[in-house]
Amino acid sequence: MEFMSIQDLVAISRRYGADPDYVVAGGGNTSFKDETTLYIKGSGSSLAEAEPERFVRMDRRLLKGIWEKTYPEDPGERERAALADMMAARMSGEEQKRPSVETLLHDLLPFAFVVHTHPALINGLTCSREGENAAAELFGGESIWIPSINPGYILSRQVKEAMDAYTKRQGRPGAIIFLQNHGIVVGADTTGGIQELYRRIMETVKTRISREPDLSGEVSAYACSADVGQVLGRLSGGKAARFLRNNEIAALVRDRRSFFPVSGPFSPDHIVYAGSDPLFADAPDGDAGEIAGGLEAAWKQHSEKTGRDPKIAAVQGLGVFGIGSTDKAAGLALELFIDAVKVAAYTEAFGGVRFMSPDQIDFINTWEVEQYRSKVAGING
Repeated sequence: MEFMSIQDLVAISRRYGADPDYVVAGGGNTSFKDETTLYIKGSGSSLAEAEPERFVRMDRRLLKGIWEKTYPEDPGERERAALADMMAARMSGEEQKRPSVETLLHDLLPFAFVVHTHPALINGLTCSREGENAAAELFGGESIWIPSINPGYILSRQVKEAMDAYTKRQGRPGAIIFLQNHGIVVGADTTGGIQELYRRIMETVKTRISREPDLSGEVSAYACSADVGQVLGRLSGGKAARFLRNNEIAALVRDRRSFFPVSGPFSPDHIVYAGSDPLFADAPDGDAGEIAGGLEAAWKQHSEKTGRDPKIAAVQGLGVFGIGSTDKAAGLALELFIDAVKVAAYTEAFGGVRFMSPDQIDFINTWEVEQYRSKVAGING
């Protein structure tokens, strides 16, 4: 029975991990639990490539003991202490694996299977100004809304408090949890139950979407994109730069005002893969040398202001470049930028975009857990 449940966990992980409507890059996590053991996806591993050995076995008794502890108020100290206790809850033989940072959240939900994903469609709701009211209208008392908060122990604690209150109020646990500026978590005792929940949630949200982003007309080379890419490679210290333009991007790079809906990060994954501070460079009139000079000035000003080199560079009237230490990293930056483009379009049905707050952005940029995840995914630098 346990063997079949682990195989079911692998199957449901691959099912959603391989579907870009639910998971982009290395995002999302899944779990299965019985009375004594939680099987949770390893940090940084791909759901699409799930195998039994990539899940980490956790002692549920030790995980429950974490709730009895008191942690420091300082966010960094708190998360380090909670992470140490969570790592100590790994079962014998699992010491070389690192469990998902959301392990506590998965353990506290009273369902055999828990699947956490970041669908652009759903994040059109969770990353919007009117998302909470819209979720209440669409799903009534069936869902739980968690206000925007840093991931990790503090998120798990807030979900626990919200779940306890929901269960007391409704007489049953909540199976649908919307995480503002993050994604969605669903729980069920069977994988069929998970799939039915997701099907219904996606169909319900679609009824409110006002438009789909126009991703047609995609090109990977356009006008002077190769020349600009070489300039960006030099400015970034020799990193790879990949170009993308489609009809939606063309509209976004018309000017700074048009670019605003994608000018900030929607979720932790967007920061990890595409950075928190996309560069928008005005395109001056003139020859290639003048364009390069204008881009260099914009890059320098942006890096001095943010303290970081951008992973996304948008050039007015041209398109968008993903920048990374490798071609893979540059491609992932573009992949997450396109996800942000979709999210931005979907938020139009719910009052427009709502980016992560500055303190949350700073937390993700400096959090050891996300630095580890970047390392595993091969996108450091």
